[in-house]
Amino acid sequence: MPRMRRLGGRLKNLPVAGEKRVLLAAPRGYCAGVDRAVVAVEKALDRYGAPVYVRKQIVHNVHVVQTLEKMGAIFVEEVDEVPEGANVVFSAHGVSPAVVQEAADRHLHAIDATCPLVTKVHREAVRFAKQDMEILLIGHTGHEEVEGTAGEAPDHITIVNSPDDVDDLVVKDPDRLVWLSQTTLSVDETMETVRRLRERFPNLQDPPSDDICYATQNRQVAIKKIAPEADLVLVVGSTNSSNSVRLVEVALEYGAKAAYLVDFAEEVKQEWLEGVETIGISSGASVPEVLVQELLDDLGEAGYADVRAVVTAEEDLVFSLPKELRQDASGKRDERALGGRVR
Repeated sequence: MPRMRRLGGRLKNLPVAGEKRVLLAAPRGYCAGVDRAVVAVEKALDRYGAPVYVRKQIVHNVHVVQTLEKMGAIFVEEVDEVPEGANVVFSAHGVSPAVVQEAADRHLHAIDATCPLVTKVHREAVRFAKQDMEILLIGHTGHEEVEGTAGEAPDHITIVNSPDDVDDLVVKDPDRLVWLSQTTLSVDETMETVRRLRERFPNLQDPPSDDICYATQNRQVAIKKIAPEADLVLVVGSTNSSNSVRLVEVALEYGAKAAYLVDFAEEVKQEWLEGVETIGISSGASVPEVLVQELLDDLGEAGYADVRAVVTAEEDLVFSLPKELRQDASGKRDERALGGRVR
């Protein structure tokens, strides 16, 4: 995901009372599900040629989408915008069965790049619906992942947007309830919502495992460790990325004096750095590392050259690519069948 570097020197190296330093969160950036989805589009372009259509943004990051567009990907809102018989990739956030059926009706060659952790939640929704359980889905109405999950069992799912929604919930049978959640939420807010739900519905059942994805949790843990020491936290990510937005919120909740979300280094304003000694940096799970490195370059020119990694976890999870893309055109197993890249 290369970018053309612009001219440096935009940020001034102004004196501060103490030592300037950067606390760099690890883990940060691309997770396994995002990596798999982006590589899936790249390989679909290699395999089938341009254009390859993608329903919604493959992941919620401006730079990734712009880069794939330059390679020949065409992003659409719905599959009815895709020419009949064409290739279409479903985004990492997942789709409902209705979307899958619509693609089939249009004879589209569909490649499902849904994150396997989202697929797990879909399967849980189907299983609980078959047991005639009422499912309280903790998530944000309108988010693609929530729409996809809700579409698996629309007659059994009620969306709970926040802890404040709990008091107004009306359920059919308080003894046959289970909760699921969007994978990219704030861990703290989700657990608070569950706590409030259990106060109202003591027999509420838990899913087999926590639905919040490992990458979301790991990035929030890292930012919690950095925030109390930071005069300023900068999170690289797009405004429609739930997990990136949550990192800013978590930073402020855990003691950062200020925190901002930026897509690119050039969005950092000089006034944000006034009097700032310690800057914390992280990035959302859909952000390529090149964008973080550009930010570090700019901050280095402003005197923040002392970069210290704050490591709270190691990540080595890799997901297989969609089955259609695990072999090359000759049928030979592709060397990137696991979807990995150097990050």
